[in-house]
Amino acid sequence: MQAFKFVRNVAAMCAALLAVVVPAAKATAQTQPTAGVRTVLLIHGAWADGSSWSKLIPLLEVKGLHVVAVQIPLTSFADDVSATQRAIALEDGPVLLVGHSYGGAVITEAGNDPKVAGLVYVSAVAPDQGESAFGLITSVPTSVGAELRPDKSGFLKLTPKGIAEDFAQDLSAKEIAILIATQVPTSVASMKGEVTTPAWKSKPSWYIIAANDRAISPDLEAAQAKKIGATTTIVPSSHVVMLAQPSKVAGVIFDAASQARSN
Repeated sequence: MQAFKFVRNVAAMCAALLAVVVPAAKATAQTQPTAGVRTVLLIHGAWADGSSWSKLIPLLEVKGLHVVAVQIPLTSFADDVSATQRAIALEDGPVLLVGHSYGGAVITEAGNDPKVAGLVYVSAVAPDQGESAFGLITSVPTSVGAELRPDKSGFLKLTPKGIAEDFAQDLSAKEIAILIATQVPTSVASMKGEVTTPAWKSKPSWYIIAANDRAISPDLEAAQAKKIGATTTIVPSSHVVMLAQPSKVAGVIFDAASQARSN
């Protein structure tokens, strides 16, 4: 009798364990890409740093993605590309590159690495050969241009007014104050760096257009998305769409990671 009770108790425990483990396994399978890329490298834009992805990172990680926010120095285009290439080299498997704003130029160049399986442009520039972020952005001027202030060392900063009204106008006052305090000066050399080999010509691309962008013209964003043949999503947002609409950006990145394949 005791042996029977023991077997019955063990069976009950196993059944209870399966009731917990099996649904959890199914949930994990549903949130993780069944194929494609599991590592995402986030490349911030000008006048920012890796903290600009703070809302997005947990949304991607909960879906089973490994996320790295690359800190580019914004000292020159070559330096920024090199920092991204070093980050790619540290990863074992294929990666998805995500670039915001000027970061789009960086991923366009660094994306030629064989490990890169796809590119996601977030209200970003996507230069062709010989083009620069500066040349593209100024080809369709926006109001943010009047709020740039140069220093004697060849770096630019945005005025508080520029950040509040043209860069992040749909964020809270508290969030805007943080962006102003953490702003990283950006070198003219970075912005004027020219792409040599555009990775979007050989890699699949996705593009998020920020419909209310006052830093990069939404019309320019739409034209670039069309030119590179990107899968395109339009989001009603300011330039910092990953802070204003993080869930929508996360959804695009997760879809891109699921669809991209290693070379």
